[in-house]
Amino acid sequence: MGMNEIRTALKVDLKKPAADQPGLHNRWHPDIPFNGTIKNGEIVKIECVDWTGGQIGNNDSADDVKNVDLTKVHYLSGPFEVETAEPGDVLIVEIQDIQPFQDQLWGFTGVFDKANGGGLLDDIYPNAYVSLEHRARARVIRN
Repeated sequence: MGMNEIRTALKVDLKKPAADQPGLHNRWHPDIPFNGTIKNGEIVKIECVDWTGGQIGNNDSADDVKNVDLTKVHYLSGPFEVETAEPGDVLIVEIQDIQPFQDQLWGFTGVFDKANGGGLLDDIYPNAYVSLEHRARARVIRN
């Protein structure tokens, strides 16, 4: 018995702004319509963008972190309707795997610039920093 292909319930385009893609939003609200339906017990793939909606680039500058638009962050994929679920039900969701996009094998972490929101330690670290991680290497860049 062969394995069935896993359905992609939400696909994103990393070349498009997150705000222009159906199925991506940056707040939970009851007026946001369902992006699709998932059967009870079904295994699906759900693609997502990073929390900034793609504002941080894979480049040699911390300017993206310094100038990130904090009014356009916290992107979420969904919401989805789950067949047979009713309001008030508790849903159990099992995340079976997390992978990067095969053509985007990098990630980042950063420190906000004090002038753009800062952070807990912005008196010690007032400037923007970004650390880009690739499968084979990592580099730290400061502004």
